Amino acid sequence: MSNVATTTTMPNSAHPEPTRRDMLYLATGAVAAVGAGALAWPFIAQMNPDASTLALSSTEVDIGAIPEGQIVTIKWRGKPVFIRHRTKKEIEEAVNVDVAKLPDPQPDSARVKKPEWLVVIGVCTHLGCIPLGHQGPYDGWFCPCHGSAYDTSGRIRQGPAPRNLVVPDYAFLTPTKIKVG
Repeated sequence: MSNVATTTTMPNSAHPEPTRRDMLYLATGAVAAVGAGALAWPFIAQMNPDASTLALSSTEVDIGAIPEGQIVTIKWRGKPVFIRHRTKKEIEEAVNVDVAKLPDPQPDSARVKKPEWLVVIGVCTHLGCIPLGHQGPYDGWFCPCHGSAYDTSGRIRQGPAPRNLVVPDYAFLTPTKIKVG
């Protein structure tokens, strides 16, 4: 056994200069990528919602004809929306609730823009049923499927529903017209 170490030397691996062929490969690849993107764009763009769907993303409602104490249901984005013209008694009851005792604590002032008008999406937050208006122990809404009861502010008061009825984005365009969405 010999203790002779052998060393091998590697030639300097200098990078060769790019050739005209390399540049043609890069240019061909770039043109192919742009072409593939241009070809795919119409297929991607057709997945966007059409104009009629976008028009349904908001709706205007004349609330001037809704008498005090009545609930009107409109359809927005395929869901029912309850618009309630609350009486002074309903407003007082909603304001005078001890918010700390609610399952989903939220003051009435955070749920309305004008005290006499409540706008909520009419879908129970438990399993998606449609609650009935002027029902239940709080004269708000009652979901007959599983017994969730909401007050006149759309807040869950009893039953299995985990959250209050959802307040959609809405704005008063005039004193008698609102825009939902």
